[in-house]
Amino acid sequence: MKFSSLNLSKEMLHNLDEIGYKKMTAVQAESLPYILDGKDVIAEAKTGSGKTAAFGIGLLSRLDVKKFRVQSLVLCPTRELADQVAKELRLLARQTHNVKILTLCGGSAFGPQLGSLRHGAHIIVGTPGRVLKHLKKETLSLEHLEVLVLDEADRMLDMGFKEEIDETLSFCKKRKQTLLFSATYTDEIMQVSKNLQHKAISVKTISSEKANNIQERFYQCPAQEKLEVLIDIFSNFKPENVIVFTNTKIQAKEIAESLQKKKIDALAIHGELEQYERNDVLVQFANKSCPILVATDVAARGLDIKELSMVVNYDLPHARETYTHRIGRTGRAGKDGLAFTLFSSHEIDNVDEYRDEARAFEDARALKKAVGFEMKPQYITLVIEGGKKDKVRAGDILGALTGDAGLKGSSIGKIDIYDRQSYVAIESKLIDEAHKKLNRGKIKNKNFSVWIL
Repeated sequence: MKFSSLNLSKEMLHNLDEIGYKKMTAVQAESLPYILDGKDVIAEAKTGSGKTAAFGIGLLSRLDVKKFRVQSLVLCPTRELADQVAKELRLLARQTHNVKILTLCGGSAFGPQLGSLRHGAHIIVGTPGRVLKHLKKETLSLEHLEVLVLDEADRMLDMGFKEEIDETLSFCKKRKQTLLFSATYTDEIMQVSKNLQHKAISVKTISSEKANNIQERFYQCPAQEKLEVLIDIFSNFKPENVIVFTNTKIQAKEIAESLQKKKIDALAIHGELEQYERNDVLVQFANKSCPILVATDVAARGLDIKELSMVVNYDLPHARETYTHRIGRTGRAGKDGLAFTLFSSHEIDNVDEYRDEARAFEDARALKKAVGFEMKPQYITLVIEGGKKDKVRAGDILGALTGDAGLKGSSIGKIDIYDRQSYVAIESKLIDEAHKKLNRGKIKNKNFSVWIL
């Protein structure tokens, strides 16, 4: 579908042609007609899908350059993304004269931003913490805001920006166009849409709408060889994250310890853990600081992981309903899922009820043997002895890490803030550097104890 099919100015169409935008991507074709019509839109869109041009063309089409005031605000989770979005918007605005686009991000000096704001801007692109700081200091006004964009909204929620986003909205007028772009449609995202948007049009591109597909495989092997087969499965299929279900808490603990000895990073969750220990385990699994979680069914209740690559039943579950519930944790949000079940000759009688055309029953010996296989986490978690009760926010932590500590926003994962503690996922190779710098530095002009989990 060509851009010329849309109600765009000659200048915009000419510019799009010049910069090589010949045909619309799926997310552009499905969302732009609604965006240009002034509707609120919630769109499922990943990096590289063309989403920036979708909302960029929309907000530029509504812009009144003669009115020198902030008319559009784009909130992004990281400074890198904000810089990338601002660069794209400037490219799209080449044929529109005197458009001023300003970035406001943490990790950059406040003073120069203040100077730029005094000269005014049409479009602000920024991170929630820094934008909110300017709003509170009354150096930024959203009184005339026409379009609000939340880009990579799921990532912003992961990084703990929910409070900052809510507070930022209190500075906006109620009637505005709100565009929400997210890589996943979680319950939390849908709730944000419900709170922020009015009769939002939901856009899911065809490529991301494929039906959930869970590939189910059953492997028979001797009970004493199950651990070896489990590692072979990891080696052959290389999942990003896995829940291994066991029927007993003793088993959960033993399997996790055995995997650790084999240089496969795993944690166990079971009924004997104290609440703080449970929190530590769940935070690390959810923020990708640990790729394998070994769990009993009771301990896994309430655990919500957005994208789970694989589920393994180390033993046959006691009930068919339990099996369905376990494997239903993978293959969500349009992703393909993998579900494996190990069973020994002692369980052969109970496995018959699972046999059907949809499930593959294979000999474990068919798996390629794992030699020197290891599984290490993408991130490692830093614990900060300060939280909500200390008025610590995600923006404060992100600012300290990207400012004085000098980390890139892309090296920082999920941020979880509790009453007295905060957990931050840091790229594994940078953990020691981040720990050292944050221990020496300050957050909100205060010293907090920082340690590696």
